[in-house]
Amino acid sequence: MNSEIRALQPEEVWNKFADLNAVPRPSKKEEQVIAFMIDFGKKLNLETFKDEVGNVIIRKPATAGMENRKAVVLQSHLDMVHQKNNDTTFDFNTQGIEMFVENGWVKAKGTTLGADNGLGVAAIMAVLESTSIEHPAIEALFTIDEETGMTGAQGLKGGVLNGEILLNLDTEEDDEIDIGCAGGVDLSAKRAYKEEETPKDVKAYRISVKGLQGGHSGMDIHRGFGNANKLMNRLLFDGFENFGLRIANIDGGGLRNAIPRESEAVITIDEIHHDAFALEFNQLATVIKKEYKTMEPSLTITAEVTETPTHVMDIGVQEGITRALYTAHNGVYAMSPDMGDLVQTSNNIARVKIGDGNIEVLCLTRSSVESSKIDLANSLRAAFELCGCEVKLSGEYPGWKPNPDSAILKVLNSKYQTLFNEVPDVVACHAGLECGILGQNYPEMDMISFGPTIKGAHSPDERANIASVEKFWKFLQEILKDVPVKES
Repeated sequence: MNSEIRALQPEEVWNKFADLNAVPRPSKKEEQVIAFMIDFGKKLNLETFKDEVGNVIIRKPATAGMENRKAVVLQSHLDMVHQKNNDTTFDFNTQGIEMFVENGWVKAKGTTLGADNGLGVAAIMAVLESTSIEHPAIEALFTIDEETGMTGAQGLKGGVLNGEILLNLDTEEDDEIDIGCAGGVDLSAKRAYKEEETPKDVKAYRISVKGLQGGHSGMDIHRGFGNANKLMNRLLFDGFENFGLRIANIDGGGLRNAIPRESEAVITIDEIHHDAFALEFNQLATVIKKEYKTMEPSLTITAEVTETPTHVMDIGVQEGITRALYTAHNGVYAMSPDMGDLVQTSNNIARVKIGDGNIEVLCLTRSSVESSKIDLANSLRAAFELCGCEVKLSGEYPGWKPNPDSAILKVLNSKYQTLFNEVPDVVACHAGLECGILGQNYPEMDMISFGPTIKGAHSPDERANIASVEKFWKFLQEILKDVPVKES
């Protein structure tokens, strides 16, 4: 299977990607990939060490004739989002990613691919291993836990790095050069509730929302994809309003930075309302699928009779949380007035878990404007506090302010036009890049971000464009040859 991947061009990058994807590396469980990267650096006889939080740094001296150039930090994150389809049997803690090639793309079998940010890692590994690529002094910075808190970047202390320029290889469109990104904050709403015995003479249903595209809650938030948690709540709210539906449990979504693709709930309906509920449910499901037929052609909404649960939610708490979820904003909140087509502020209602007397709702709020981020977070907090939840904000990280006068930006812009005979898009993105955090301890470092084309990141539909990887690899090598001379 991996032999097909290893034969792709450029072989040096795809081989390193195959090596990397054989190592389990879910966020917050990076022990194996940290050991793998340390072993890689030491086998090359390069200075290799791990900092106190787990980031791996590998240093490589400049090639002959490049000693007078500014030192470059090549940076990517080791961890990957672990998402899989419900019908896929896979253990991210023990298994390597199973890859295949289809129509010019590399994909994974029912799971995330890990191209975000594994292709950046693989490219850096290829530079470190090469004996022919011209480059200045290099510090390879492999951070941990980017996807679920950016704790690696946050934990990197000042003074560890010596480089003057940072090339972050974590952008997902090969014609874009990123010079800024959004900051973010995690919102968690929780409360306990008393369960009630299930009323008599009821019929139970298992309601499922499946087949949504999902995707990156920053890069894809503006695309209008369905959110399984919001769609499920719409169905439950309607059933409660019209037929007294009672909720036993809900399990929807997963990671904060992934738009939720699936949700399931077990509910009960008084038998007297059974036929009317079934009719209206199917009508509403048809309406929703019609609304989303363009963006979500694979959406399925079903209600199947299931075993009657022993308990359901307290009816007052149920009413409160369904109203709060209906009120809570999901998706784009504000567009940037300063940069065309850039999302300024958004929220992703990523996880809804209800059952056994506990409610948990997890969100990720992003913004390139700090005051707007806090405004939206307060709006969400108010909605959930009104239904009795305890709300906490945590994991806050800053945005990365664009610098259009960046010296390394001028190099990349010129080099891109020379190589590809077109003008790149110089943009800020709505995703969370580590540059803003790293810049807190390295404020003088000139930073830029670019990478190959990756689609469907943070979902099992993640795929990497093969031709784009070859383009990205060529671009990276040419940039390293043209890094500015050190200032005297």
